[in-house]
Amino acid sequence: MSERNAEVDVLVVGAGLAGLHCATQLARAGHQVLLAERRPTLTGTVRTTGIFVRRTLEDYALPEEHLGPAIRRMVLYPPGLTGPVELTSDRDEYRVGDMGPLYVAAARDAVRAGVELRLATRFTGQREGTYLLEDAAGPLLVRARFVVGADGARSRVARDLGLSRNRHLLVGAEEVFADRPDGSDPAFHCVIDPRLAPGYLAWVLRDGEHVHVGTAGHAHRFPRGLYSALRSFRERAPGLEGVERPEQVEKRAGPIPVGGVLPRIASPAGLLVGDAAGAVSPLTAGGLDPCLRLSGHAAEILDAALRAGRPAELEAYDGHALRARFRKRLLLRKGLDGLRTPALATSAFAVLRTPPGRALARRILFGNGSFPLP
Repeated sequence: MSERNAEVDVLVVGAGLAGLHCATQLARAGHQVLLAERRPTLTGTVRTTGIFVRRTLEDYALPEEHLGPAIRRMVLYPPGLTGPVELTSDRDEYRVGDMGPLYVAAARDAVRAGVELRLATRFTGQREGTYLLEDAAGPLLVRARFVVGADGARSRVARDLGLSRNRHLLVGAEEVFADRPDGSDPAFHCVIDPRLAPGYLAWVLRDGEHVHVGTAGHAHRFPRGLYSALRSFRERAPGLEGVERPEQVEKRAGPIPVGGVLPRIASPAGLLVGDAAGAVSPLTAGGLDPCLRLSGHAAEILDAALRAGRPAELEAYDGHALRARFRKRLLLRKGLDGLRTPALATSAFAVLRTPPGRALARRILFGNGSFPLP
């Protein structure tokens, strides 16, 4: 089999939302971009719940036809599910994206911008400045001025470039199936219970079109495993009254980095975006808004480096500076990690019933903040 070669300005590894957005912005700036994705199709193996927050919806033109109805109501529950705290916003705070079609739409925009998209193509490493890809036809050697790691929480690109790697990970799983509108307002139900979601939350999200039932937490702290916790939660989860779960449901699972933006996310050879860079809220584990904002910032940095012909321009892509802006969220993450028993979780939940507690919850869930770009 003859060796195949390609030469581009930027190789982007991973066609999730971060990789697609970064590749598209670079191509629109006039650069030659190759985007490699190991999945054979963008509609399979979706790992995210797909929750878009208000700031993202305000600032990015997402396809309306692939977004569910707006959600304004959050309901928070203690371990016993009694005495929940309900919060309602006067604004549309969340919408759930149909991620498969959203990826396809974003890929279509990328190709129109000039990105060369290669599906079923794995990144296998680097050799003397050349990046190694492999597809059904065999090895492909790509010479690129820069590489972008958009290849998820356990990034192979980060490893090969000697960049920081995620160490603080949750694991999550959920089931998604069609909903039947019953006249109720769309709602997001969240349960704080370390038996079901150690270090995080279990959730039911209903928007009238789809139902999402899931849980996440530290893998080693699930008493009987992640999927056992999900089954247990599903049997008594709030917000599912009158809902019929079909036998066949879409199942999603994957790691969630919650250690904040990683310290070293760039080198003279390239940089990291999305989950690979730890661009996920340490507290809420929300990653879609950070991935879009950080990947846009990465595209600006790379554009400057390509035009100047100086890899040193990538020094402005500083994970240490971004990480400093996550200090409060990292402290709150430690607090959530510390709720190791139902009794502790119940005691902490009592704070949410106080006016200061409700105000803090509203600020976290309905606030105006977004990913802290430089």
